[in-house]
Amino acid sequence: MLAQDETDIVACIPSLRRYARGLTADRDRADDLVQDTLERAWGRFSMWQKRGEIRAWMFGIMHNAFVDRTRSLRSRPEDSAGDEVPELVERATQTDRLEMRDLDRLLQRLPHEQREVLLLVGVEELSYREVAGALGVPVGTVMSRLSRARERLRAEMEGREVISKIQRVK
Repeated sequence: MLAQDETDIVACIPSLRRYARGLTADRDRADDLVQDTLERAWGRFSMWQKRGEIRAWMFGIMHNAFVDRTRSLRSRPEDSAGDEVPELVERATQTDRLEMRDLDRLLQRLPHEQREVLLLVGVEELSYREVAGALGVPVGTVMSRLSRARERLRAEMEGREVISKIQRVK
């Protein structure tokens, strides 16, 4: 591995941490997810074909690691903690902090497919094509998930009921 490649991977760490925190809503689990992502990236660096930005490749690795963890947790018995985001221990003193907490809670209520697309496009500023490559889905799927995530988030923030127009057929 070249020194520039190592530098590029290390430069991705802040973005990976933000994205992981958005996916997991837990600092410790997010750090574990970033660690797993970095281990996989270093261990499988020879598999990167340098066709795109290394950042998108790293987000793809993180997505796969997150999906693997989510699936493995489904096979385990549920704990009593549920899906709620824990309350902040200290009292919020600014409106910005309250709004961020509310936004974080609403983000956690989105289906993870929508949340990950919203975070990658809105926070990490990846293009639709880069997100599609990272998640292994078509660009149209990225656009659809993003649209549904934005509408659902908007409705939740306005206190409206979200009516899903799409039904899953298995």
